Amino acid sequence: YDLPSELIAQHPPATRSASRLLHLPAVGVAENRQIRDLPSLLRPGDLLIFNDTRVIKARLYGRKPSGGKVEILIERVIDARTALAQIGASKTPKAGSEILISGTDTPVQVIDRENDLFRLKLEAPLEWSKVLETSGQLPLPPYIEHPAGPQDESRYQTLFARDPGAVAAPTAGLHFDRALLDALREKGIGVATITLHVGAGTFQPMRVEQLAEHRMHAEVWMVPNELPARVAAVRKTGGRIVAVGTTVVRTLESALDESGQLRAGRGQTRLFITPGYRIRSIDLLLTNFHLPQSTLMMLVCAFGGYERMMQAYAFAVHQRYRFFSYGDAMLIAPPET
Repeated sequence: YDLPSELIAQHPPATRSASRLLHLPAVGVAENRQIRDLPSLLRPGDLLIFNDTRVIKARLYGRKPSGGKVEILIERVIDARTALAQIGASKTPKAGSEILISGTDTPVQVIDRENDLFRLKLEAPLEWSKVLETSGQLPLPPYIEHPAGPQDESRYQTLFARDPGAVAAPTAGLHFDRALLDALREKGIGVATITLHVGAGTFQPMRVEQLAEHRMHAEVWMVPNELPARVAAVRKTGGRIVAVGTTVVRTLESALDESGQLRAGRGQTRLFITPGYRIRSIDLLLTNFHLPQSTLMMLVCAFGGYERMMQAYAFAVHQRYRFFSYGDAMLIAPPET
Protein backbone atom coordinates (compact mmCIF):
# COMPACT_ATOMS: atom_id res chain seq x y z
CA TYR A 1 0.00 0.00 0.00
CA ASP A 2 1.07 3.61 -0.53
CA LEU A 3 2.08 5.45 2.64
CA PRO A 4 3.22 9.09 2.72
CA SER A 5 6.38 9.29 4.82
CA GLU A 6 4.93 12.08 6.98
CA LEU A 7 2.38 9.58 8.40
CA ILE A 8 5.15 7.46 9.98
CA ALA A 9 5.05 8.45 13.64
CA GLN A 10 8.46 9.56 14.89
CA HIS A 11 7.44 10.19 18.50
CA PRO A 12 4.74 8.84 20.81
CA PRO A 13 1.62 10.93 21.52
CA ALA A 14 1.59 13.21 24.54
CA THR A 15 -0.03 10.49 26.64
CA ARG A 16 -0.29 6.77 25.99
CA SER A 17 -4.06 6.72 25.57
CA ALA A 18 -4.20 9.79 23.30
CA SER A 19 -3.95 7.66 20.14
CA ARG A 20 -6.69 7.31 17.58
CA LEU A 21 -8.40 3.97 17.02
CA LEU A 22 -9.75 2.69 13.71
CA HIS A 23 -12.62 0.36 14.60
CA LEU A 24 -13.36 -2.32 12.01
CA PRO A 25 -16.52 -4.17 13.11
CA ALA A 26 -17.56 -7.56 11.75
CA VAL A 27 -20.33 -5.88 9.76
CA GLY A 28 -20.37 -2.32 8.49
CA VAL A 29 -17.79 0.31 7.68
CA ALA A 30 -14.65 1.45 9.47
CA GLU A 31 -15.19 3.98 12.25
CA ASN A 32 -12.93 6.73 13.53
CA ARG A 33 -12.65 6.35 17.29
CA GLN A 34 -10.13 6.99 20.10
CA ILE A 35 -8.23 4.36 22.06
CA ARG A 36 -10.02 5.74 25.14
CA ASP A 37 -13.28 4.47 23.57
CA LEU A 38 -12.12 0.88 24.02
CA PRO A 39 -14.22 0.21 27.16
CA SER A 40 -17.36 1.10 25.19
CA LEU A 41 -16.33 -1.13 22.26
CA LEU A 42 -15.77 -4.20 24.45
CA ARG A 43 -18.19 -6.08 26.70
CA PRO A 44 -18.11 -7.16 30.35
CA GLY A 45 -16.56 -10.61 30.48
CA ASP A 46 -14.14 -10.00 27.59
CA LEU A 47 -10.45 -10.73 28.25
CA LEU A 48 -7.56 -8.60 26.96
CA ILE A 49 -4.27 -10.49 26.65
CA PHE A 50 -1.03 -8.46 26.63
CA ASN A 51 2.59 -9.38 25.96
CA ASP A 52 4.70 -8.66 29.07
CA THR A 53 8.10 -8.84 27.34
CA ARG A 54 10.55 -6.04 28.08
CA VAL A 55 12.75 -4.48 25.41
CA ILE A 56 16.46 -4.84 26.12
CA LYS A 57 19.18 -2.39 25.05
CA ALA A 58 20.04 -4.64 22.15
CA ARG A 59 21.92 -2.24 19.83
CA LEU A 60 25.69 -2.12 20.29
CA TYR A 61 28.46 -0.39 18.41
CA GLY A 62 32.00 -1.65 18.18
CA ARG A 63 35.06 -2.10 16.06
CA LYS A 64 37.25 -4.84 14.71
CA PRO A 65 40.87 -4.97 15.91
CA SER A 66 41.71 -3.58 12.45
CA GLY A 67 39.60 -0.51 13.25
CA GLY A 68 36.61 -1.26 11.04
CA LYS A 69 33.28 -0.11 12.50
CA VAL A 70 30.65 -2.69 13.46
CA GLU A 71 26.99 -2.42 14.49
CA ILE A 72 25.47 -5.30 16.44
CA LEU A 73 21.76 -5.91 16.96
CA ILE A 74 21.19 -8.71 19.45
CA GLU A 75 18.42 -10.99 18.19
CA ARG A 76 18.25 -13.33 21.15
CA VAL A 77 20.28 -13.95 24.31
CA ILE A 78 20.72 -17.73 24.50
CA ASP A 79 22.47 -17.93 27.84
CA ALA A 80 24.52 -15.68 30.12
CA ARG A 81 27.43 -15.41 27.67
CA THR A 82 26.00 -16.49 24.28
CA ALA A 83 23.76 -14.53 21.93
CA LEU A 84 22.54 -14.52 18.34
CA ALA A 85 22.85 -11.19 16.54
CA GLN A 86 22.67 -9.35 13.27
CA ILE A 87 25.95 -7.66 12.39
CA GLY A 88 26.46 -4.71 10.12
CA ALA A 89 30.02 -4.19 8.88
CA SER A 90 31.82 -3.29 5.67
CA LYS A 91 33.17 -6.85 5.58
CA THR A 92 31.41 -9.85 7.08
CA PRO A 93 33.25 -11.04 10.22
CA LYS A 94 34.57 -14.60 10.15
CA ALA A 95 34.26 -17.31 12.79
CA GLY A 96 36.98 -16.86 15.40
CA SER A 97 37.28 -13.12 14.87
CA GLU A 98 36.85 -10.58 17.65
CA ILE A 99 34.81 -7.42 18.03
CA LEU A 100 35.51 -4.78 20.68
CA ILE A 101 32.42 -3.03 22.07
CA SER A 102 32.69 0.76 21.98
CA GLY A 103 33.18 2.59 25.24
CA THR A 104 34.46 -0.35 27.27
CA ASP A 105 36.45 -2.34 24.66
CA THR A 106 34.64 -5.45 25.88
CA PRO A 107 35.82 -8.32 23.63
CA VAL A 108 33.17 -10.39 21.85
CA GLN A 109 34.10 -13.50 19.89
CA VAL A 110 32.28 -14.50 16.69
CA ILE A 111 31.68 -18.26 17.06
CA ASP A 112 29.80 -19.15 13.88
CA ARG A 113 26.95 -18.12 11.62
CA GLU A 114 23.37 -19.39 11.34
CA ASN A 115 21.94 -18.07 8.07
CA ASP A 116 21.81 -14.27 8.55
CA LEU A 117 22.55 -14.40 12.30
CA PHE A 118 25.91 -14.64 14.08
CA ARG A 119 26.55 -16.53 17.30
CA LEU A 120 28.54 -14.32 19.67
CA LYS A 121 30.22 -15.26 22.93
CA LEU A 122 31.56 -13.30 25.87
CA GLU A 123 34.46 -14.55 27.93
CA ALA A 124 33.78 -15.27 31.62
CA PRO A 125 32.94 -13.59 33.92
CA LEU A 126 31.17 -11.15 31.55
CA GLU A 127 27.44 -11.64 30.93
CA TRP A 128 25.22 -10.21 28.20
CA SER A 129 22.74 -8.69 30.65
CA LYS A 130 25.48 -6.52 32.17
CA VAL A 131 27.11 -5.63 28.83
CA LEU A 132 23.80 -4.56 27.27
CA GLU A 133 22.84 -2.50 30.29
CA THR A 134 26.15 -0.61 30.35
CA SER A 135 26.96 -0.36 26.63
CA GLY A 136 23.72 -1.03 24.74
CA GLN A 137 21.15 1.34 23.28
CA LEU A 138 17.41 0.89 22.97
CA PRO A 139 16.87 -0.53 19.46
CA LEU A 140 14.29 1.79 17.97
CA PRO A 141 12.88 0.56 14.64
CA PRO A 142 14.72 1.58 11.46
CA TYR A 143 11.92 3.91 10.33
CA ILE A 144 12.28 6.07 13.46
CA GLU A 145 14.89 8.59 12.47
CA HIS A 146 16.12 9.89 15.83
CA PRO A 147 18.44 8.09 18.26
CA ALA A 148 16.83 6.68 21.40
CA GLY A 149 16.43 9.34 24.07
CA PRO A 150 15.03 9.60 27.61
CA GLN A 151 11.42 9.69 26.36
CA ASP A 152 11.93 6.47 24.40
CA GLU A 153 13.38 4.74 27.46
CA SER A 154 9.92 4.83 29.05
CA ARG A 155 7.49 5.15 26.14
CA TYR A 156 8.97 2.30 24.06
CA GLN A 157 8.07 -0.06 26.93
CA THR A 158 4.53 -1.08 27.83
CA LEU A 159 3.19 -0.77 31.38
CA PHE A 160 3.26 -4.58 31.45
CA ALA A 161 6.96 -4.84 30.50
CA ARG A 162 8.41 -7.32 32.99
CA ASP A 163 10.44 -10.09 31.37
CA PRO A 164 13.56 -8.78 29.53
CA GLY A 165 14.29 -10.32 26.16
CA ALA A 166 12.66 -8.43 23.27
CA VAL A 167 14.47 -6.28 20.73
CA ALA A 168 11.23 -4.62 19.63
CA ALA A 169 8.25 -3.51 21.68
CA PRO A 170 4.85 -5.22 21.41
CA THR A 171 3.55 -1.89 20.21
CA ALA A 172 -0.21 -2.42 20.56
CA GLY A 173 0.35 -2.41 24.32
CA LEU A 174 1.96 1.04 24.23
CA HIS A 175 -1.48 2.70 24.08
CA PHE A 176 -2.54 1.59 27.57
CA ASP A 177 -2.07 3.78 30.62
CA ARG A 178 -3.36 3.32 34.18
CA ALA A 179 -6.52 5.34 33.56
CA LEU A 180 -7.51 3.23 30.55
CA LEU A 181 -6.76 -0.02 32.36
CA ASP A 182 -8.85 1.15 35.33
CA ALA A 183 -11.75 2.03 33.02
CA LEU A 184 -11.60 -1.43 31.44
CA ARG A 185 -11.55 -3.18 34.80
CA GLU A 186 -14.46 -1.07 36.06
CA LYS A 187 -16.52 -2.38 33.16
CA GLY A 188 -15.67 -5.98 34.03
CA ILE A 189 -13.15 -6.51 31.23
CA GLY A 190 -10.29 -8.76 32.29
CA VAL A 191 -6.57 -8.46 31.70
CA ALA A 192 -4.00 -11.27 31.37
CA THR A 193 -0.45 -11.63 30.00
CA ILE A 194 1.69 -13.99 27.98
CA THR A 195 5.33 -13.56 26.96
CA LEU A 196 6.88 -13.50 23.51
CA HIS A 197 10.36 -12.07 23.13
CA VAL A 198 10.11 -10.17 19.85
CA GLY A 199 13.09 -10.59 17.54
CA ALA A 200 14.54 -8.16 15.03
CA GLY A 201 13.09 -10.27 12.23
CA THR A 202 9.75 -8.56 12.87
CA PHE A 203 11.01 -5.59 10.80
CA GLN A 204 12.31 -7.64 7.89
CA PRO A 205 10.37 -7.31 4.63
CA MET A 206 9.63 -10.33 2.48
CA ARG A 207 12.51 -11.10 0.11
CA VAL A 208 11.10 -14.20 -1.58
CA GLU A 209 8.55 -14.64 -4.34
CA GLN A 210 6.94 -17.71 -2.72
CA LEU A 211 5.66 -17.29 0.85
CA ALA A 212 6.55 -20.90 1.66
CA GLU A 213 10.22 -20.02 1.16
CA HIS A 214 10.26 -17.36 3.88
CA ARG A 215 12.05 -18.45 7.04
CA MET A 216 10.92 -16.86 10.30
CA HIS A 217 13.43 -16.26 13.09
CA ALA A 218 12.69 -18.33 16.19
CA GLU A 219 11.12 -16.40 19.07
CA VAL A 220 10.73 -17.61 22.65
CA TRP A 221 7.19 -17.72 24.13
CA MET A 222 5.59 -18.56 27.46
CA VAL A 223 1.96 -19.12 28.46
CA PRO A 224 1.42 -19.01 32.25
CA ASN A 225 -0.17 -21.99 34.02
CA GLU A 226 -3.39 -20.22 34.96
CA LEU A 227 -4.22 -18.76 31.52
CA PRO A 228 -5.78 -21.82 29.75
CA ALA A 229 -8.41 -22.24 32.49
CA ARG A 230 -9.12 -18.52 32.45
CA VAL A 231 -9.55 -18.47 28.67
CA ALA A 232 -11.88 -21.47 28.88
CA ALA A 233 -13.97 -19.76 31.56
CA VAL A 234 -14.26 -16.57 29.47
CA ARG A 235 -15.46 -18.52 26.44
CA LYS A 236 -17.91 -20.55 28.55
CA THR A 237 -19.65 -17.38 29.71
CA GLY A 238 -19.76 -15.84 26.22
CA GLY A 239 -16.80 -13.50 26.62
CA ARG A 240 -14.33 -12.75 23.88
CA ILE A 241 -10.55 -13.15 23.77
CA VAL A 242 -8.92 -9.90 22.61
CA ALA A 243 -5.28 -10.11 21.52
CA VAL A 244 -3.36 -6.89 22.19
CA GLY A 245 -0.94 -7.20 19.30
CA THR A 246 0.22 -9.74 16.75
CA THR A 247 2.80 -11.19 19.16
CA VAL A 248 -0.05 -12.36 21.39
CA VAL A 249 -1.71 -14.03 18.38
CA ARG A 250 1.46 -15.88 17.44
CA THR A 251 1.97 -17.02 21.02
CA LEU A 252 -1.57 -18.27 21.53
CA GLU A 253 -1.64 -20.02 18.15
CA SER A 254 1.74 -21.65 18.88
CA ALA A 255 0.42 -22.91 22.22
CA LEU A 256 -2.73 -24.62 20.91
CA ASP A 257 -2.86 -28.40 21.16
CA GLU A 258 -4.21 -30.69 18.42
CA SER A 259 -7.79 -30.16 19.58
CA GLY A 260 -7.42 -26.37 19.49
CA GLN A 261 -7.23 -25.93 23.26
CA LEU A 262 -4.72 -23.53 24.78
CA ARG A 263 -1.95 -25.18 26.81
CA ALA A 264 0.44 -23.64 29.29
CA GLY A 265 4.19 -23.93 28.87
CA ARG A 266 7.06 -22.40 26.97
CA GLY A 267 8.78 -22.98 23.67
CA GLN A 268 10.07 -21.41 20.50
CA THR A 269 7.96 -20.50 17.51
CA ARG A 270 8.64 -19.88 13.83
CA LEU A 271 4.93 -19.73 13.05
CA PHE A 272 4.26 -17.76 9.86
CA ILE A 273 0.59 -16.78 9.59
CA THR A 274 -0.53 -15.87 6.09
CA PRO A 275 -3.96 -15.48 4.41
CA GLY A 276 -5.63 -18.89 4.35
CA TYR A 277 -4.50 -19.75 7.88
CA ARG A 278 -7.45 -19.96 10.28
CA ILE A 279 -6.73 -18.15 13.54
CA ARG A 280 -8.62 -20.01 16.28
CA SER A 281 -7.29 -18.54 19.54
CA ILE A 282 -8.82 -15.04 19.52
CA ASP A 283 -12.03 -13.20 18.71
CA LEU A 284 -10.76 -9.62 18.33
CA LEU A 285 -7.38 -8.11 17.48
CA LEU A 286 -6.07 -4.75 18.66
CA THR A 287 -3.00 -3.88 16.63
CA ASN A 288 -0.97 -1.00 15.24
CA PHE A 289 -0.57 -0.35 11.52
CA HIS A 290 2.17 -2.49 9.99
CA LEU A 291 4.82 -2.15 7.32
CA PRO A 292 3.96 -3.11 3.74
CA GLN A 293 5.19 -6.59 2.72
CA SER A 294 5.83 -7.56 6.34
CA THR A 295 4.91 -10.84 8.01
CA LEU A 296 2.80 -8.86 10.51
CA MET A 297 0.75 -7.36 7.70
CA MET A 298 0.11 -10.88 6.40
CA LEU A 299 -1.07 -12.02 9.84
CA VAL A 300 -3.52 -9.12 10.02
CA CYS A 301 -4.83 -9.98 6.55
CA ALA A 302 -5.25 -13.61 7.61
CA PHE A 303 -7.46 -12.47 10.49
CA GLY A 304 -9.36 -9.59 8.91
CA GLY A 305 -9.45 -10.55 5.23
CA TYR A 306 -7.07 -9.26 2.55
CA GLU A 307 -9.41 -6.98 0.56
CA ARG A 308 -11.02 -5.68 3.74
CA MET A 309 -7.68 -4.79 5.30
CA MET A 310 -6.43 -3.11 2.13
CA GLN A 311 -9.56 -0.95 2.16
CA ALA A 312 -9.09 -0.18 5.85
CA TYR A 313 -5.46 0.84 5.33
CA ALA A 314 -6.41 3.08 2.41
CA PHE A 315 -9.07 4.66 4.65
CA ALA A 316 -6.49 5.15 7.44
CA VAL A 317 -4.09 6.88 5.05
CA HIS A 318 -6.89 9.14 3.79
CA GLN A 319 -7.88 9.95 7.39
CA ARG A 320 -4.25 10.76 8.27
CA TYR A 321 -3.76 8.11 10.95
CA ARG A 322 -0.23 7.79 12.37
CA PHE A 323 1.56 4.59 11.38
CA PHE A 324 3.87 1.98 12.89
CA SER A 325 5.34 1.63 16.39
CA TYR A 326 4.49 5.06 17.82
CA GLY A 327 1.37 5.37 15.69
CA ASP A 328 -2.35 4.75 16.09
CA ALA A 329 -4.20 1.44 16.44
CA MET A 330 -6.95 -0.68 14.92
CA LEU A 331 -9.55 -2.87 16.62
CA ILE A 332 -10.43 -5.61 14.15
CA ALA A 333 -13.27 -8.10 14.26
CA PRO A 334 -13.09 -10.93 11.73
CA PRO A 335 -15.61 -10.57 8.89
CA GLU A 336 -18.87 -12.46 9.25
CA THR A 337 -19.07 -15.41 6.88
